[in-house]
Amino acid sequence: MSVTLHTTAGPLKIEVFCESVPKTAENFLALCASSYYDNSPLHRLIPGFMVQTGAPAHPSPENPKGGKSIYGPTFEDEIRPTLRHNERGIVSMANKGPATNGSQFFILFDKAPHLDGLNTVFGKVIGDESMATLAKIEGLEVDRKNRPKEGVRIEGVVVHANPLA
Repeated sequence: MSVTLHTTAGPLKIEVFCESVPKTAENFLALCASSYYDNSPLHRLIPGFMVQTGAPAHPSPENPKGGKSIYGPTFEDEIRPTLRHNERGIVSMANKGPATNGSQFFILFDKAPHLDGLNTVFGKVIGDESMATLAKIEGLEVDRKNRPKEGVRIEGVVVHANPLA
């Protein structure tokens, strides 16, 4: 299973680990299929570490700034010892501690073993074009709060062979 995030910096194709982390995969794929991520900004970028996205483009009381899952505000972690933050392109849920997954996620620019056991890994970036897009994103200039000075957004998402649709 895979999706392509069409960003203003180029495409990011992501393989989703549906069998290993089914609840996280279902949340991500459902949000992708419902256009939830359309216009979502890549709002946090730390070169050499990661880029974060998945917050709603237009927050509201029903859909707060931090985002929400399909299960309600948050859902539990699916930590798997075999899924690690061990390479560039790993995709993982952003959280504020145990069982606080919502809609936000991040993509690694490099391995980050200190996140193993803390964040749910649910996919990885695949393909040369997507890795080139990731390099372009990592090269963007950021402000003092690690926000890209050049706004980058997810324009839309294509879900490839979604068994949930």
